[in-house]
Amino acid sequence: MNKEKVLEKFGIRVREERLKLGLSQEALAAKAGVHRTYVGMIERAEKNITLLNIEKIAKALKISINNLTKWD
Repeated sequence: MNKEKVLEKFGIRVREERLKLGLSQEALAAKAGVHRTYVGMIERAEKNITLLNIEKIAKALKISINNLTKWD
């Protein structure tokens, strides 16, 4: 799978989990300790997110990294 596809699939998973919790991008960003525009960039597959930030996002979404990165 190419890099763009991985980023796209990850962004979709983040959006799905965020919406399940009824969080705005801004609220998720606050919980994760990242900038609010960063979440939008992740969801639109515009950022190659680091493992440390994946962990922050996963914790804020109350989901394991394994489940957040499971899309097939």
